Amino acid sequence: MHEFSIVNALLEMCEQNAKDHDMAKVTKVEIKIGKLSGVEPHLLQSAFDTFKEGTMCDGSELVMHLQDVILHCNTCQKESLIEQNTFECPQCKSTECSVVDGEEMYLMRLEME
Repeated sequence: MHEFSIVNALLEMCEQNAKDHDMAKVTKVEIKIGKLSGVEPHLLQSAFDTFKEGTMCDGSELVMHLQDVILHCNTCQKESLIEQNTFECPQCKSTECSVVDGEEMYLMRLEME
């Protein structure tokens, strides 16, 4: 389960940010998870709840924003949100597409005290 290693890295980032800003505690962690990132939100939440204990994030809330997949069509130059894992432009049906968003996981915002 790679969510455990992701959470460990996330907690390290949160603690480093808190230390860099002379804060004692992180109260809220907001992340963006792309639907193609390979991260399972419910497993990430479970891992976060388990590993945050005893850290600066102990008691903090994890807020996850799920990001849909957005394609850019290299043929018609339009961007489209896709609902299913079909990498075909809904406008012109070309398969000459690039993923613009929905593959990554980002730390968006921290609330600290």
